[in-house]
Amino acid sequence: MSEPNGVMMQYFHWYLPPDGSLWNELTEKAQELAQAGITSLWLPPAYKGKAGGYDVGYGVYDMFDLGEFDQKGSVRTKYGTKDEYIQAVKTAKDAGIRVYADVVLNHKLGGDEVEEAQATPFSPNNRRQPIGDLRTVKVWTHFTFPGRQGKYSDMEWHWWHFDAVDYNAYDEDFNAVYLFEGKTFDDDVDLEKGGYDYLMGCDLDAGHPEVREELVRWGEWYVDTTDIDGFRFDAVKHVRAGFFPEWLNDCRERAGRCLFAVGEYWSYEVEALHHFIEITGGDVNLFDAPLHYNFSQASKSGNNYDLRQIFDNSLVQQQPALAVTLVENHDSQPLQSLESVVEPWFKPLAYALILLRRDGYPCIFYADYYGAHYKDVGTDGNEYEIWLDSHKWLIDKFLEARRTYGYGDQYDYFDHANTMGWTRLGTQEHPGGMAVVLTNGDNGRKRMEVGQPNKTYIDITEHISESVTTDDEGWAEFHCPAGSVSVWVPQD
Repeated sequence: MSEPNGVMMQYFHWYLPPDGSLWNELTEKAQELAQAGITSLWLPPAYKGKAGGYDVGYGVYDMFDLGEFDQKGSVRTKYGTKDEYIQAVKTAKDAGIRVYADVVLNHKLGGDEVEEAQATPFSPNNRRQPIGDLRTVKVWTHFTFPGRQGKYSDMEWHWWHFDAVDYNAYDEDFNAVYLFEGKTFDDDVDLEKGGYDYLMGCDLDAGHPEVREELVRWGEWYVDTTDIDGFRFDAVKHVRAGFFPEWLNDCRERAGRCLFAVGEYWSYEVEALHHFIEITGGDVNLFDAPLHYNFSQASKSGNNYDLRQIFDNSLVQQQPALAVTLVENHDSQPLQSLESVVEPWFKPLAYALILLRRDGYPCIFYADYYGAHYKDVGTDGNEYEIWLDSHKWLIDKFLEARRTYGYGDQYDYFDHANTMGWTRLGTQEHPGGMAVVLTNGDNGRKRMEVGQPNKTYIDITEHISESVTTDDEGWAEFHCPAGSVSVWVPQD
């Protein structure tokens, strides 16, 4: 993030309709997003997945197929065609928005042909525990990409390009992770399940020279083809951490320019995030999953949650320069695999906490901005219908306050369990200051300094209609309604 007060937006959610419209929608809305204060967009995986035009993008099949070839039942992806994607990226960049591509370097799915290999079964819950002897397995590991016919790359993938799989056609009912003969699970991965190298599908062997060469070739082709500005790395806790800066630096050298990177290390243990940052030399930012967890817990606890602890054990508290802060994402939204909902009443407070403070690179979630409606089956086997409210009006207000008044020193007033506040004092270039007060209990109030004597402030959330005027020393008492947030900016 190089622009002051930059804001990222995750421009999709899991349950977008599979109608191929997202890239064209972005082309239409890019200018509007830029004017709202969005400075970068994280777009979903743009390449063909195993489910073709229905795949969200994480079931990676062919990374060279951006909606160009008739493969897996469709030419387009869930979001549109290659030409529409390239046009959307260009339109966003012309509007002044940086574009980050979602990259999955962990696995492949949807192999075209089966192969036989030797492999040892391991427990799905413990990657250090074999549960059988070396045996012959029949696996979908041969990727030929028949629709592409060698365009852009003639490499075909075989079992030796992978470390492990979780399916054996010779014993379909046996639940195991099969480690191929001569392979090992990677170190420098998350320690869950004895070492969380294997996640799903055909697990890439990032140490294999042909795999490394192909991924670098793809990265160069992708940057040249799309002109994106950076990457969001999926599932980084499942890949040897040192691989990412190596691959990223290769891409930067080939592109001849700086490329931003943020990784999804979805762990609520902040020490695990610190370990990844140490290994990667701080070259890859990380989403602040522990902060999201705090938001989720606070939203479910009501006024029993001590707001003074909202930033405890978060990345933005401990390494703010590398923290991408978020409220929700596609994995945490209702009915998803990592569901950890931030309740609707708390979302305005959470967005104030990421958008109106000095530290962190905030990321807005598409479904929180525009709202969402979908149905899916829950973990209990029952179908649920979900309605997510749009918070666009309030988020736009926060964005306006951020880009106009979110400058200068920050004074925190975290001295009450249920009511907290902070001020930004402004700068000579961006004068006026700003005060924020929020509460998870009764009506809240905070006497705070904004450094502007005898100046009148109004609540842009319109929760409170009366204005407030500071005293000769630049102090005033600012209010907010129960269970809500108010943002006070200069009346002029």
